[in-house]
Amino acid sequence: MLSKNQLGFLYMLMSVCAFSIMDIIVKWSEAYPLGQVLFFRGFFGVILYFIIMPRERIKDFYLTKRPGLHFLRCMSGLIALVAIFIALRNLPLATVVSISFAAPIFTTIFSIFLLSEKVGMFRWIAVLVGFIGIIIITEPGFSSFNIYFIYPIIFCLGLSYVAIAIRQLSTTEPVWLISLYFSIAITLASLVTLPYGWIIPNFGDLILLMLIGVFGGVANLWLGQSYKLAEVSLVSPLKYLALVFAIAFGYFIWGEIPSFKTLLGAALVIISSIIIFRREIYLKKQVSISRHE
Repeated sequence: MLSKNQLGFLYMLMSVCAFSIMDIIVKWSEAYPLGQVLFFRGFFGVILYFIIMPRERIKDFYLTKRPGLHFLRCMSGLIALVAIFIALRNLPLATVVSISFAAPIFTTIFSIFLLSEKVGMFRWIAVLVGFIGIIIITEPGFSSFNIYFIYPIIFCLGLSYVAIAIRQLSTTEPVWLISLYFSIAITLASLVTLPYGWIIPNFGDLILLMLIGVFGGVANLWLGQSYKLAEVSLVSPLKYLALVFAIAFGYFIWGEIPSFKTLLGAALVIISSIIIFRREIYLKKQVSISRHE
């Protein structure tokens, strides 16, 4: 039987996989207006949540005890989503994913002050190991800096607060409601861009645009479930795996062969995640032994 932290770990893993697929489709969709892509992300996410919500909540699905916090979560999430979509369209996929990994650092710090979580030495080591891996892969420098590099940073800040807000909301609100409100916010915001011109997609493109909403919807749901079950500072470093997926997709889809430095950095990213999961298994065994005594 898995502990809550271990279940949260697995939900985060599934969320990272779904978000990675969504990122690839978003990057592909650069021929379509950003607002239109946001609409598909939000609208089909709404449909998904109406399908999975409890039947008894259909008539009063909108009821919430914390509208103010929902609003802040939606606004910060919307800012983060728009920022990452802009970045994906103007920067290499691996670069965007790499920079976005600054988010767990902010989240870990925020969780200490806002959630009073205790972050142990092993988790700090895991975060640092993963971040070192990212530095090795990206080889950051100012020579290639341009204005679009600011958008992944905005995404990091927005996502960091989203993580904290979801953690607070999940104490009283169901995960599906948290995600539903966010998808509704995305849909409404995207409709504002309708007068600026949308493009009618062909059937194949329509399916892919719909999948942005489906993958984004389930990824957000699993993300919320992960934060509900586990400590934010524990599961956040798992997002480093998105870079590994980006490398894999680049190789199998576009034939990109990663360099030695890329493979070395990816290895460190994987090691950071293994440290976290193995540490949780060890702690669980220690608790079990203590109770038998």
